Amino acid sequence: NSTQVLIFAICVVIMLAFSLLVYKTKFGKAMQAVSQNIVAAKLMGIDTKFVISATFIMSGVLASLAGSLVGTYYGAIDTTLGASVGMKTFSAAVLGGVGSLPGAMIGGLIVGLAEALGASYISSGYRDAIAFVILIMVLLIKPTGILGKTTIEKM
Repeated sequence: NSTQVLIFAICVVIMLAFSLLVYKTKFGKAMQAVSQNIVAAKLMGIDTKFVISATFIMSGVLASLAGSLVGTYYGAIDTTLGASVGMKTFSAAVLGGVGSLPGAMIGGLIVGLAEALGASYISSGYRDAIAFVILIMVLLIKPTGILGKTTIEKM
């Protein structure tokens, strides 16, 4: 379907642009610093209030763009559309590795393919349950996800 290909292409472009922003710019480094330790970021001279506000604005823009893409695919938008999508998104983020933008996209592709194959070969009634089974399996087997990193906190 050409709509699916277009949506996928838009998502890849957005992911690449956002990855460049987060990992390659001064503002992205400030976002990472604030997320790790807000007190240390303040001591380093980062305007933490601005970084937090800008991050929330960007998340709202990305969420509205995602909602528009989902609405384009389904041809309609309603208030309950985000509930199941949000839970599947959480499963995809955990599968890919929390904190890894490319990992989240890879996790989303895996969850989507597993749901499509499960609905085709098992039963369409289990479509939503498949994402949760994947989430539980990942949390039991590899809690850091595919591209997640194990971090050691020093005291």
